[in-house]
Amino acid sequence: MLAPVLRQPLQQVSREQIEVLGEVLRDEVNLAVWQRQLPAQVSGFASALLAQGRPLGHSSVLELPSPESEPNLSGLVDTYSDLPGQAAFLQDVSWLISAFACLFDAQRIGVRLRILDKAMCPRFHVDQVPVRLITSYAGVGSEWLAEGVMARRRLGDPTAEPTDAALIERAKTGDVLLAKGEKWIGNEGGGLIHRSPQLPVGQQRLLLTLDWLA
Repeated sequence: MLAPVLRQPLQQVSREQIEVLGEVLRDEVNLAVWQRQLPAQVSGFASALLAQGRPLGHSSVLELPSPESEPNLSGLVDTYSDLPGQAAFLQDVSWLISAFACLFDAQRIGVRLRILDKAMCPRFHVDQVPVRLITSYAGVGSEWLAEGVMARRRLGDPTAEPTDAALIERAKTGDVLLAKGEKWIGNEGGGLIHRSPQLPVGQQRLLLTLDWLA
């Protein structure tokens, strides 16, 4: 019979300095949050994009031979070239992809950019991926729980979810989250417990996620 894996209590770290993203490489950290302020051009483009009132659901897989490879973002927001700040937005997304690839030596990255008008995953859950980058360019940010707030064996049970807002952590617009999932080697049973936020009536969210595929 195999002995249980012993590890330090799981924790989440948040700071305003970009170096915090590297903390996710530590065994005991299953979430690193870079609390950043979006450049005005980027946030302005995101707001203008939502104001168009059109759906957006881009999904693609990028092949990057090396972390220094320039991401091909054609098709991401091509139809919005008339909106001010498009170039700045694309540059920001490209930088996040390059940083993600460099940190994890990723050669295949799943990219999704979506406009949401409701919670995509409203129940607290864990992701079946090694690690995922999550950032809201406009609208409310993702929510998560500190370890121990909810029993993992009851994930998916709405009656087990905390109702006290003080127990639920929430990212702000622009924050960059690196969340470990169940497929990160050594993190089995320790994926970040998180969910999509409920959106206020009439509001939308512009969400970018990156997945480490290989």
